[in-house]
Amino acid sequence: MIHAQLVRTFIISSLALSLSCTAAWAQSAGVGGPAAGNSALMPGTPARRIVAPAMAVQPGFAGSVAQGTATATPIPLTLGEAISRGLKANLGVLTSEQSGIEARAQRRQALSQLLPTVTGTVSENVLQSNLDTFGFNFPNVPNSPFHVPKIIGPFAYSEAQANVSVTGSVSSWRNLRSANQRQQAAQLSVKDARDLVVQAVGNAYLSIIASAARIQSTEAQVNTAQVLFGRASDQKKAGTAPGIDVLRAQVELKRQQQLLVVQKNQFQKDKLTLGRVIGLPVGQDFTVADPTPSIPLQAMSIADALQKAYANRADYQAAQTVVNAAEESVKAAKAQWLPTLGVSGFYGDAGKTFGNSHGVFAFAGSLNFNIFDGGRIRSEVQQQESELTNRKNELADIRGRIDYEVRNALLDLQASNEQVDVARSSVDLAKQELTQAQDRFSSGVADNLEVVQAQQSVADADETLISALYQNNLAKVELARALGLAEEGIRTYFTQNTGNRP
Repeated sequence: MIHAQLVRTFIISSLALSLSCTAAWAQSAGVGGPAAGNSALMPGTPARRIVAPAMAVQPGFAGSVAQGTATATPIPLTLGEAISRGLKANLGVLTSEQSGIEARAQRRQALSQLLPTVTGTVSENVLQSNLDTFGFNFPNVPNSPFHVPKIIGPFAYSEAQANVSVTGSVSSWRNLRSANQRQQAAQLSVKDARDLVVQAVGNAYLSIIASAARIQSTEAQVNTAQVLFGRASDQKKAGTAPGIDVLRAQVELKRQQQLLVVQKNQFQKDKLTLGRVIGLPVGQDFTVADPTPSIPLQAMSIADALQKAYANRADYQAAQTVVNAAEESVKAAKAQWLPTLGVSGFYGDAGKTFGNSHGVFAFAGSLNFNIFDGGRIRSEVQQQESELTNRKNELADIRGRIDYEVRNALLDLQASNEQVDVARSSVDLAKQELTQAQDRFSSGVADNLEVVQAQQSVADADETLISALYQNNLAKVELARALGLAEEGIRTYFTQNTGNRP
């Protein structure tokens, strides 16, 4: 009877432990469970892995145009080198540069409407005409000195001339001013695209560093679980530990091994993501180095941060310039009601031969008025006014978004600084707890359940620290982007440690 009770207790305990460990693995791998967070662990409750949310990459900036040819050996890649590659190959910045070229071409087209058009002509002409065609019918008087033949020619003459025409209007001048503003906006958009590339590269690079740290932490947990399993097996053989201790240690070892597989897979996927962002050759392997903060960021007030952001954010400046361009387009549409001045003419040399020729010219000036156009000008004015309203709304939205991004980045930075300090203390405490639990188990004072729980506490503390460090670094990247200084800020906030390349 007692034997049967022991068997039932063993089976129930084994099932409960397996289910709880499986649930913990599912939460750590992101399969399910409540939102990540720390909570007081009840006895037998496995720790939950906390994964910091990754920064969203702007559409169009996750791809690139591959540069160069892949090498057989992995290449070392620092954060600065990754950013430099991204600025040359990322699809977002390449597309933005082409948009700038299109804006310059549109500006030249607008300028051509105000510049004179000059063409040259050199011709050799042979003609023969029938006067009847033009309605001239002279009587045919034989032997008369006034006889006019019906057929004139053939005769030839040579001619060379330059033709000039120019049209001037207030509308064309306004269109040129609008095109100048749009060209300036396109140049600012290129600068903003570079900031977005730096943000995307920094996010992808830091994700690799975090994944590498998780692998190291999980490998340490696997080694600890392996030692615990070996010790429990030895004690069972010696008759000093029950079989459930061996089973519990084996379940924990398998769980950590599964986590290690997941973390290694995520590490390789993070490397693929960075390769796509910076345009590495297809199949090129590389190593990265952990960037460490150069100096702590000084406290910055919200007012100072916003002032700096409005002065440096290229997207905000570009939106302001687009509003100016839209205002000029409205004025250009209204200016179509004004008179248009046109001048045309030519000067040349004409004669039977060029050796026997004389200068010829013509000049004409005109002033054209729009009297009735069927409502075309009015409709264009309405369209341009609607466009202006949309651009003003976008400018207001960008200003509000900058305010949100700056405040959000400062809050994240402050919170992550505190989280890093707390997480480091938690790691130290969890390691002390694990050491004491191992000593109690070795002394036979307690079973290995305490050791498993302490081991899970260490894993949880390690993951919390990794996530806090990743979130802290990410907050610095976000702040640099929010201030419009991503390209300069990354190099200011981080220095590159060339050792420990994962």
